[in-house]
Amino acid sequence: MKIIGLAGWSGSGKTTLLAQVIPVLVKRGKRISSVKHAHHGFDVDVPGKDSHTHRMAGASEVFVVSGRRWAHIHELRGEPEPTLTEILKRMSPVDLVVIEGYKRHNHPKLEIFRRDVGKPLLHPDDDWIVAVASDAPVPEAKVPVLDLKDIEKIADVMMVEAVPVEQLCEPAAENA
Repeated sequence: MKIIGLAGWSGSGKTTLLAQVIPVLVKRGKRISSVKHAHHGFDVDVPGKDSHTHRMAGASEVFVVSGRRWAHIHELRGEPEPTLTEILKRMSPVDLVVIEGYKRHNHPKLEIFRRDVGKPLLHPDDDWIVAVASDAPVPEAKVPVLDLKDIEKIADVMMVEAVPVEQLCEPAAENA
């Protein structure tokens, strides 16, 4: 199982790009999973459903299972947030895991950069950024710059630059 990340400031288009590149990779016969890091609380459970009622009653874990999919909800209840490495160990094997977020973690990343977001490049300060995908030229970039519209080329770079999950390095503040 290999991993590659998408990094960029909020509003740069990471999720939009991921929604475009996953079908390209799947069409190539690759099994893809993703991990999205949220900096805020979120909820995937719907109030009024039995699973939500179980969780609100105090269950630490709730599994929702059907003939089409299953979901595992783990309520931290004061426990520390799991590290990216811990999450990856729980995942079923696939060809590629794309990580959205965890921009300070030590794994190869493709930076999504749009000048109109008004934020600086991440890449000069992050040696793990292997390329920049942008909607405009980025002459100051010290890594290859890809056209954000060239999804096939972006998919190629992601597959080439991905590393086996066993090569991950754990930084002190992994969840940043």
